[in-house]
Amino acid sequence: MPDMPSSLGPIAAAIFGYFLGSIPFGLLLTRLSGLGDIRSIGSGNIGATNVLRTGRKGLALLTLLLDGGKGAIAVVLMTQCGETAMLAAGLAAVIGHSFPIWLRFKGGKSVATGLGVLLAAAPLAGLLACGTWLLVAVLTRFSSLAAIGAFTLAPVYCLLLFDWRRAAMAALIAALIIWRHRANIERLRAGTEPRIGAS
Repeated sequence: MPDMPSSLGPIAAAIFGYFLGSIPFGLLLTRLSGLGDIRSIGSGNIGATNVLRTGRKGLALLTLLLDGGKGAIAVVLMTQCGETAMLAAGLAAVIGHSFPIWLRFKGGKSVATGLGVLLAAAPLAGLLACGTWLLVAVLTRFSSLAAIGAFTLAPVYCLLLFDWRRAAMAALIAALIIWRHRANIERLRAGTEPRIGAS
C-alpha cells in the first residue's frame, strides 16, 4: 500500500477497516445456503453463534473464520502504514461489524471480528483471549458470558504483554462488545440466556 501522510493514514485506515468489517458474512452465507434471513432466526444476530442455531455447524464455522479473518486482515494490511493506522483499522473493523451501513447499522456483536483483530495486532494476547473464551464457553456453555470474560481480560493481556496503545484499543473493543451484550447480561441475570447449541 502506498505511503500516506501521517495525518491522513489513520483516517484512511479506519475507513478501510470499517467497510471491510461491515461485510455481513453470516447473512450472506445463510442466504446463499437457502436458509433465508439469519436475522429472523434465534437471537436475530448475524454472527456465528446464531448461524449455529440453524443446525449447520460447517456454515457457523465458516462464518466464524470469515468474521475473524476480516478483523485480522484489516490489521495486517494496515501494518505498513504505521501503528496508529493499524490499530485504527482494527478498531474500525469491529465497529463496522456491529454497525454495518448495508444493514442500517444493525449488525452483530463483533466477538469473532474482535478476536481476529487481537490475534493480528497482539498475537499472544489474542491467543489468551481466545483461550479465555473457550474455557468459559466449555464450563458454562454461554457464548455471551465467554465473550464478556474474554474481552474484559483482553486489555489486561495487552498491557502485560505488549503496550498501552494495544491495551487502549482492546479496552475500546471490550467496551463496545460488552455494551452490545447488554441484553444478554439481563438474560443471564434472569436465567433465560440460551446456551451454545440451543435451537
